[in-house]
Amino acid sequence: MTENLTATGDLATQPPPMYRWVVLVVISMAMFANYYVYDSIAPIADILKSDLGFTDANIGTLYSVYSIAAVIVLLLGGVIIDKYGTVKSTIFFAAICTCAGILNAVSSDFTVMLVARFLLGIGSEPLIVAITTALAKWFKGKELSFAFGINLTIARMGSVSADWSPTWAKFAYAGWQGPLVIAAAIGVLVLISALAYGALEKTASRRYELGSAGETDKLVLSDFFRFSRSFWFVVLLCVTFYSAIFPFRSFAIKFFIDSWELTRQVAGQFNSVLPLAAMIATPLFGLLVDKIGKRALFMALGAFLLMPVYLMMAYHVAPLWVPIIMMGVAFSLIPAVMWPSVAYIVEERRLGTAYAVMTLIQQIGVAGMNWTIGRTNDVFEASAANPMGYAPGMWIFSILGFLALFFAIMLRREETGPNAHGLETITVGSSKS
Repeated sequence: MTENLTATGDLATQPPPMYRWVVLVVISMAMFANYYVYDSIAPIADILKSDLGFTDANIGTLYSVYSIAAVIVLLLGGVIIDKYGTVKSTIFFAAICTCAGILNAVSSDFTVMLVARFLLGIGSEPLIVAITTALAKWFKGKELSFAFGINLTIARMGSVSADWSPTWAKFAYAGWQGPLVIAAAIGVLVLISALAYGALEKTASRRYELGSAGETDKLVLSDFFRFSRSFWFVVLLCVTFYSAIFPFRSFAIKFFIDSWELTRQVAGQFNSVLPLAAMIATPLFGLLVDKIGKRALFMALGAFLLMPVYLMMAYHVAPLWVPIIMMGVAFSLIPAVMWPSVAYIVEERRLGTAYAVMTLIQQIGVAGMNWTIGRTNDVFEASAANPMGYAPGMWIFSILGFLALFFAIMLRREETGPNAHGLETITVGSSKS
């Protein structure tokens, strides 16, 4: 950012570094609380079943409606954020998230919970976009990548905290409502953080020169027909990979309790390995591929590691920590390579559409698979009394892992042929040939 003169002729100064980092921490706490509320269902999945008579299909639907709402919001194309700015948008969507968390805790009625989760999806996904846009305003031309990394790390701590809540909030797990009340209380932090961010930016705008937020990602339908085969292989890898990861996490704690006879506390700790591994290893894998290239090959490696882990867990062929570590590596490796790879494949003016398409299709896949796995568990009567009832669902996840591997191999084939975009060859300091 270059320095400019203000209207009065005084030199407009940039906010001091400490101010930027305070903004980053404050706005990231909204992400932390948002992630916590989203992941608050998994630790009580079995309690919802025993206390309220929910089926696994019901539990899967609670996650599916979130993704359906996210798809609807995505189709709006970030219009609200562009029209009203990052501050008003962040506060508005944060308020929706906070209300969703409270609504989810006050009623045992399944329909009310569905409405709450739908509202969470309506608020959560554009909130993430608004926060990302705000960070670009504050850090563009400075430590932007590092700021994004810190933001994502704090956000994922919300998932870890939810997974560990049976340990640090054991007192609340006597029934279904206590953990959701805690989630609702933490969800209030979403709105508080958004309001604090608004106050910080309002104060800064009077004293300093701030950057522009830039445009949000939008769907441009005409761009659909201009994307290359490599892009669509990445999209197919994306949807199969995330459809195998996130719906598994939806039922993982319940599965660990029923099939592996773990306590709720230990089951939550195992489930937290994925976000913990991603927090640590994702930036390291990103640095690695920037140095040596071979992006499609690394994506294939991640998919290969993912493919057998579900059957290893279903049939107890190895200690549980073995497939969990393999899954953690895959969950760190593939996203670290996949999302940045799109920038090499798609020209810059269509990147917004490209990322919107990826997210749209990913959410559709996750929504469908959450319900499918829940329904499969019900059909095969998966429970502590019948742990092998989980096996059919695990086979479905394994098939998704195989498809992810297939699409990664097809991507590598495309990227080592005449239509390559440089995924396998571009490294830091090199340029496209």
